[in-house]
Amino acid sequence: MEEREGELRWDGLCSRDAATRAAALDTIGQAVLRRSETIAPVAAVPPARAADGLPVPAARDGLSEVLARLLMLSKRCPFPDVREKSEAILSEVQELGVRIPRPLGHGPSRFIPEKETVQVGSEDAVMHTLFADSFAALGRLDNVTLVMVFHPQYLESFLKTQHYLLQMDGPLPLHYRHYIGIMAAARHQCSYLVNLHVNDFLHVGGDPKWLNGLESAPQKLQNLGELNKMLAHRPWLITKEHIEQLLKTEENSWSLAELIHAVVLLTHYHSLASFTFGCGISPEIDCEGGHTFRPPSVSNYCICDITNGYHGVEEIQASPVAAIPSTESVCEVEALMEKMKQLQECRDEEEASQEEMATRFEREKRESMFVCSSEDEESAPTRDVSRHFEDTSYGYKDFSRHGMHVPTFRAQDYSWEDHGYSLVNRLYPDVGQLLDEKFHIAYNLTYNTMAMHKDVDTSMLRRAIWNYIHCMFGIRYDDYDYGEINQLLDRSFKVYIKTVVCTPEKTTKRMYDSFWRQFEHSEKVHVNLLLVEARMQAELLYALRAITRYMT
Repeated sequence: MEEREGELRWDGLCSRDAATRAAALDTIGQAVLRRSETIAPVAAVPPARAADGLPVPAARDGLSEVLARLLMLSKRCPFPDVREKSEAILSEVQELGVRIPRPLGHGPSRFIPEKETVQVGSEDAVMHTLFADSFAALGRLDNVTLVMVFHPQYLESFLKTQHYLLQMDGPLPLHYRHYIGIMAAARHQCSYLVNLHVNDFLHVGGDPKWLNGLESAPQKLQNLGELNKMLAHRPWLITKEHIEQLLKTEENSWSLAELIHAVVLLTHYHSLASFTFGCGISPEIDCEGGHTFRPPSVSNYCICDITNGYHGVEEIQASPVAAIPSTESVCEVEALMEKMKQLQECRDEEEASQEEMATRFEREKRESMFVCSSEDEESAPTRDVSRHFEDTSYGYKDFSRHGMHVPTFRAQDYSWEDHGYSLVNRLYPDVGQLLDEKFHIAYNLTYNTMAMHKDVDTSMLRRAIWNYIHCMFGIRYDDYDYGEINQLLDRSFKVYIKTVVCTPEKTTKRMYDSFWRQFEHSEKVHVNLLLVEARMQAELLYALRAITRYMT
């Protein structure tokens, strides 16, 4: 279009002032209609793409992209005036004979039926404030937010932390922050996050040439590649020598404050990739895979469905096990509650010795190596994602496999509370506090419910999930009886946990459906919050311990 993206005043739509939003929409509407009048009917085509798959930057403000963004605003903006006006502009464009996009998929998650998620426009006052804050900060209401909002208290902490890491004053320039987000998400082939941060990277003035691959980025960022892959897949291998290499490199050295910022960003996006795959997050409406300009295929469904606003067979996605409560799945909940009761009684009666506790940890750590899915198979990363990291063959490996032994990481020797928190806060003020708050909210979050049961103390179950994840990373708590894990977490649940935490790109809807079959989707999202934060803390502990050893 003749008007560049900046002149279309998209930023004005994020204002909390209705007059500012109205003026921005008028400008956008006039520009879109002028352009629509000058092209042949049905001529709005998707942006051009380079031979290797990435969008061509010159097409970023083409008509098709603007229409896709208006579609997103009509569905996902928390301000009703913007939703209504965006829909009106799209209708006017359609009347001119230009094909407009329609959403692909149904809702923010491929695993959760749209009707069971919060609908934009029907949220309560607390959720609306969170939506408005998120939209004002990011310029969008993304699908991660729309799934996390099952748990508003956590979402508020998450958004505050992410905003601080990406947009507030800090050691790293803005374009570095988004590029590091791309590097981290790409380790897990998470095209959802990569695409979002490619757009953000360009928006804050990042050099498009860097997107040709990590080898096109500055050497300083290339040097971070080794730490990125180890943090994502084998954090127990990080040593103070790796830290020294980054800090002592003559021309392209990192400062300690910059490195802490980078480490927090890397761990944030590794764990957010886990959440994205673990909850089946759908592509954003205005991104590739989120919309199409093709008319719907009537052969896929009844014509009456079209008039009712139904756009495809994929919408029938509620899992059969969730739709019809089976005796088996109801018994599963009762059996789990009974085990929790028995374990509590055993705790009250006798306490295992330190030697027995250590043996149980080693047994659980060893057994976790053999937890794998029947669907587990190697998948080659696609070129447009793999370009953002080196050594694409490097992935998760169980740390005791093939006779390789790594000493157990004793939480009593180096913990987040006693060591990591203060180190982060000293070198990157306020971030330690924000992370600590987020860890605590995720760990302690409870509604005292389990499936259909009320007034249930779930602390034992939450601790088992958290400690199982840390056990997979070799982290041991001396005061925890690891025998409880096998009692509380069945095999299908362990497969899901290990996949989401260690190889999230291999997570499937079948895995999601197969554990805790009678639990609510909000409870499964709650599980994912525990997985995200336990994983992030585990990665941070290994990195921060190595930094501490370097400093001493």
